[in-house]
Amino acid sequence: MQQIKNRTLLAFVCEPSDTSLAVTNPADGEVLCHIPTQTEAEINSAIERANTARKTWAKTSAKERAVILRRWFDLIMQNQDDLGRLMTLEQGKPLAEAKGEVAYGASFIEWFSEEAKRTYGDSIPGPTTDKRIVTIKQPIGVACAITPWNFPIAMITRKAAPALAAGCTFICKPANQTPLSAYAVAELGYQAGIPRDALQLVVNASSSMVGKVFTGSPLIRKLSFTGSTGVGRLLMAQCADSIKRTSMELGGNAPFIVFDDADIDLAVKGAVASKFRNAGQTCVCANRFYVQNGVYDAFVAKFKAEVEKLKVGNGLNEGVTIGPVIDASAKEKIMHLTDHTVAQGAKLVTGGQQLDGLFVQPTILADVTHDMDIVQEEIFGPIAPVIRFSTDDELIDMANDTIYGLASYFYSQNINRIWKVAEALEYGMVGINEGMISTEVAPFGGVKQSGIGREGAKQGIDEYMDIKYLCFGGIQA
Repeated sequence: MQQIKNRTLLAFVCEPSDTSLAVTNPADGEVLCHIPTQTEAEINSAIERANTARKTWAKTSAKERAVILRRWFDLIMQNQDDLGRLMTLEQGKPLAEAKGEVAYGASFIEWFSEEAKRTYGDSIPGPTTDKRIVTIKQPIGVACAITPWNFPIAMITRKAAPALAAGCTFICKPANQTPLSAYAVAELGYQAGIPRDALQLVVNASSSMVGKVFTGSPLIRKLSFTGSTGVGRLLMAQCADSIKRTSMELGGNAPFIVFDDADIDLAVKGAVASKFRNAGQTCVCANRFYVQNGVYDAFVAKFKAEVEKLKVGNGLNEGVTIGPVIDASAKEKIMHLTDHTVAQGAKLVTGGQQLDGLFVQPTILADVTHDMDIVQEEIFGPIAPVIRFSTDDELIDMANDTIYGLASYFYSQNINRIWKVAEALEYGMVGINEGMISTEVAPFGGVKQSGIGREGAKQGIDEYMDIKYLCFGGIQA
């Protein structure tokens, strides 16, 4: 960890023990450090402290919370280089990508520092002259989150920032593979003035145990989860007993569609950005490519040329654009999907070779058909299956033929087609002639079994607030 200049970012590390958690570098398998874990009793104690702290934090003015959050944003950006390096060490993504995520994660803190002062209620005309009706918004209480390893800063700040801005206290369980970025960002939050009991992190080797504590606690009023649809279903069921509010950002199976009237060069640029960011390990990355017959061969040829420019390696090395996948089981799944799809009749255009360690070669598979297994799988790796289609109606049926509905992308220059397809796609987000759609100013979330709720934008803070209706009677007109 000698590459980290700001040693306060690593104040949470500990000596190896039976209860500590080892954090490893997926690029070379090196154990970076050990961090302490919390028992079930300690997690319940953290929840109790958060419940006590919420009474004070909720009473701070919106402006005061805004000032603290803005200070947190500034500190994160001042430490962008160290935070990016720390993320690359524990998660593997290239350093430039990691630093980009730091800025992206910080943008949610900046945004919600501003939104804290805009949680407006309403004045509603009364049904009779002696009544006055208003609504106010109040923080829901203690909120908790369980976040994934693929975006170890952004997935936390996207949840913590609106919760704290609303006046809630917040407890998060970061992924066991990538806790260092989470602890470092939290430490900067404390330096900014967030009370330690108002922002807490808990870690345990058993994610299911932590989930049961969170969902079973009567003190927690909100759970936000980013992860697989299967785990999301389980957490929602566990929350049902106490009727907790939930936000779920779950699996995706994003179609990337290229019509015959598309700007092919623009589409290829978007395809590379959408598919291969973070080695394909994002919930919104393009998962299956549908290309119309008239431009299929041209698109595949240009796509191949650009993909072969990508450089695989340790994310700290100069020029690397594809880092390792997160662990051996992830690589095994990706390679199995590739081999199985070829066995079903797909053509290997580029990539597909076995690499050492946890590295996976960027791969394009052509002549994939919609009935192949890979079309219904969330690949979560740098593999691009390309499928032919003929008509718009055929395409829409295939694109919507999935339980998921998170992100989708399509390229066309025909305004009539653009409106028709954008409205017909059953997805919470649609990129039109654009492969990178994530931003703090727009509502992020899916439909169908890709989840419920929205993060970011003005809607994000409402997920952490209750609307209270006040009816004043006996008014003398």
